[in-house]
Amino acid sequence: MADVSTLDLRLHGEPIGTLTNVGGDRTLLAFRDAYIDDRDRPVLSLGFKDRLGELMTDFRPTRTRVLPFFSNLLPEGHLRSYLAERAGLSPVREFFLLWALGPDLPGAVSIAPSDGEAWPPAAGQDGASPRREHSRLAGPLRFSLAGVQLKFSAVNESTGGLTIPAEGVGGSWIVKLPSSRFPSVPENEFSMLSLARLVGIDVPRIRLLDLDAIGNLPEGLGAIAGQALAIERFDRAPDGGRVHIEDFAQVFGVYPEDKYKKASLRNIASVIAVEGSQADIAELIRRLTFSMLIGNADMHLKNWSLIYPDRRSARLSPAYDLLSTVAYLPDRNAALTVSRSKRFDDFSRDELEHLAAKARLPATLVLESARETVALFHQHWRTEKANLPLPGSVVRAIDDHVASVPIARD
Repeated sequence: MADVSTLDLRLHGEPIGTLTNVGGDRTLLAFRDAYIDDRDRPVLSLGFKDRLGELMTDFRPTRTRVLPFFSNLLPEGHLRSYLAERAGLSPVREFFLLWALGPDLPGAVSIAPSDGEAWPPAAGQDGASPRREHSRLAGPLRFSLAGVQLKFSAVNESTGGLTIPAEGVGGSWIVKLPSSRFPSVPENEFSMLSLARLVGIDVPRIRLLDLDAIGNLPEGLGAIAGQALAIERFDRAPDGGRVHIEDFAQVFGVYPEDKYKKASLRNIASVIAVEGSQADIAELIRRLTFSMLIGNADMHLKNWSLIYPDRRSARLSPAYDLLSTVAYLPDRNAALTVSRSKRFDDFSRDELEHLAAKARLPATLVLESARETVALFHQHWRTEKANLPLPGSVVRAIDDHVASVPIARD
């Protein structure tokens, strides 16, 4: 077998670099000279810029893992294990996971073998028998949607339902399946995203679907029941093209398992202050305030993303993964520290003023955006909570939680 395998790294369909397995399960990133020399190059990640804003080009090999930017393109937890098992891979061998899932990654990144070798790789490279495993690659596999929850990329059907592509590549919608652990998670997220839209937050198109309206669901998912949440992908263009995105774990070079650590909302706000617009700052504060009001304790680094609509300028992406988690796991803390505290009962006007000062955000814009969000939340929650597809237990949990958040009373 060959000791060296190389994957081509493409951005918007153009080759910009390589990922090379150099032996000993080590992987090395190298950018192409043409990408390095292009002063108008499309942005792959803010995390690959140095303090002067120049492209970083000197990388040390990583062992077993790939660099955090690429690791964050891969799914986590049960979803990673499920896809790795179907590909006959160890879930920790990230170079080979990228090889298997590279055709359909989040954003405008795609990865494929540089010599055109099809999956599976040459026998022995990944510790599995490719001939034996090849049949297990049939069906919805060749995609990667970062995160833990079981979800698949899907395409619209004329009947109004969705179908998961037979080869697992393509699709402009994400289907998030019901949780086997917590009841009504899709309904909860649908409701919170619907409410977020009413308070002025940028939210993709969403819908709830019965499971029998989803075609080509793969086998081996276990017993699932209830409805699924479908979200239109904002990293896919109407013409089928790709729009580049990256989450803040990628921006900060943090591995997925550290998504609750290593950075804060103040760090995110500092990036938006430099890279974004006044509209992005207002959207950041709206989304932060809304998440604190609903008791969303899971807004970690991977649930905040940038989008590059012109391939170079970073903007805050549309909202996603807005969920009232206190309905399932009562928690006094948000996922990330805001400025000094991550406690819900510390989220006040004073905490926002501190955030604005430290992140160099316009204080008036921050406070006014929060005030408007609180007012709109109270207005729409009061009128809509009886109409949203929420169990009474979730409604009561949110009502009890809101009363404990200082900004809700300011």
